[in-house]
Amino acid sequence: MEIRVVEPGAETSKGFARSWLRPAVVERLLAIADAALILVSGIGCAVGYHVITAGTLGKANVYAAASVLIAINFMLLTAVQQGYRLKAVTDLPRTFRMTLTTWTGLFGALLVMAFTMKVSDEFSRGTTISFYLVGLAVLLAWKTVAARWTAHALRTGAFANGRAIMIAEFGLATSSNAVDDLGQHGYRLMRVLEIPAKELASPLLLSSQATRFEELITYARENRIEHVFLLMNWSRQHAIDSILDALKILPVPVHLVPDPHTARFLRYPLQGTGNTFTAELRRAPLSYRERALKRALDLVGASFALFVFAPVMLVTAILIKLTSKGPVFFRQTRHGFGGRAFKIFKFRTMRVLEDGPTIRQAEKDDPRVTPIGKWLRKTSIDELPQLLNVLKGDMSLVGPRPHAAAHNTEYEQIIGNYAFRHHVKPGITGWAQVNGYRGETHTLDLMQKRVEYDLWYINNWTLWLDGRVILKTVTTVLLQSSAY
Repeated sequence: MEIRVVEPGAETSKGFARSWLRPAVVERLLAIADAALILVSGIGCAVGYHVITAGTLGKANVYAAASVLIAINFMLLTAVQQGYRLKAVTDLPRTFRMTLTTWTGLFGALLVMAFTMKVSDEFSRGTTISFYLVGLAVLLAWKTVAARWTAHALRTGAFANGRAIMIAEFGLATSSNAVDDLGQHGYRLMRVLEIPAKELASPLLLSSQATRFEELITYARENRIEHVFLLMNWSRQHAIDSILDALKILPVPVHLVPDPHTARFLRYPLQGTGNTFTAELRRAPLSYRERALKRALDLVGASFALFVFAPVMLVTAILIKLTSKGPVFFRQTRHGFGGRAFKIFKFRTMRVLEDGPTIRQAEKDDPRVTPIGKWLRKTSIDELPQLLNVLKGDMSLVGPRPHAAAHNTEYEQIIGNYAFRHHVKPGITGWAQVNGYRGETHTLDLMQKRVEYDLWYINNWTLWLDGRVILKTVTTVLLQSSAY
């Protein structure tokens, strides 16, 4: 079978005519825009504040110099964090976090420097505060616009200006996302050369297909090809080496694209271990630094919540004692970090106190639930005593919800990744809960979906994600309760 040549039409990318619109150029323009906005914000705030308060321009040259210094440092710090990469620009939550932390840290560092060098008297507090707030607001608004524009440009292939050819194993070019992905991120595939698997497996690949490779090399020279991509099974080492040997006369880079099987694993973070790189298919439990940050948030958040909700908890305790017989608190064995058992605190909402090898989940219109208990469960007030578990260190504000020990043992046997939930402390609220998987899990599919969300949370944990879950809990879960 002959090698088949496919030439994608030039109309597939709207950005071909704009040869200047390359990813590197766009990234530099984004950095320049940041600097320009910071300069305008800094000088504008200084002039505006002094005109309004004193009727003069003030020391505009001093503030201009400070604005230049801040702009340069902001650009450098953002570039170091790869914040101007096109994919990073489209990730708006990450961009917001990076902008907020970089901007705040930069102002803090410069204020310390100004105090240390005894030049802080040169800057008015009003101008500094207004510059911080206005500059941050302008940057965040600009980042939002830039993210939307960049995402649209990536979807339409506006950056596809790097002229490239692809040599692919027959069928992979259509079954893989590589062709579309390359087109979106700066490469215009001028020609795709498909080689049947039988030919690639042959030790005589070069000699049997010499004419085809010569034609391809001629085409690359005549059309000023800048890149060559190889898309084939990585196990075909002989074919890859042979093609590299045939293309060595072309002074262009040759890239090996992951095949569909390898690409699945390379989506995970790559870790360097000496001269060997590994894909971290499953991340370890949180590092010491991450645990310390999470614990600090738990202590501050739980203490504040107890202070705020103390009157509510007191009234709840009184109502429970007045409306039904039994203790105020319900304690049940749950499994926490590393599978260790602990006793969870909840306000008692049922007439029974089940804690053993067999426990029935609460159901809709469950007769075991007391009248006041039904209201407590709908408003999630019954969960408030778990703030004590957070202060004790058994739980966190955010994490996978702990299930009764009996249910835990059952699900560990029938859901493969269930036990991985114990790599972090269980939480009062969690990523699964704020995404709608809260309350009774009367089918296995519902529990599997909840576990999927829990595992995503563990693998993608950040302090900002915890804050997002807490905010979403307040605005969504407590207002649109689905528990019973």
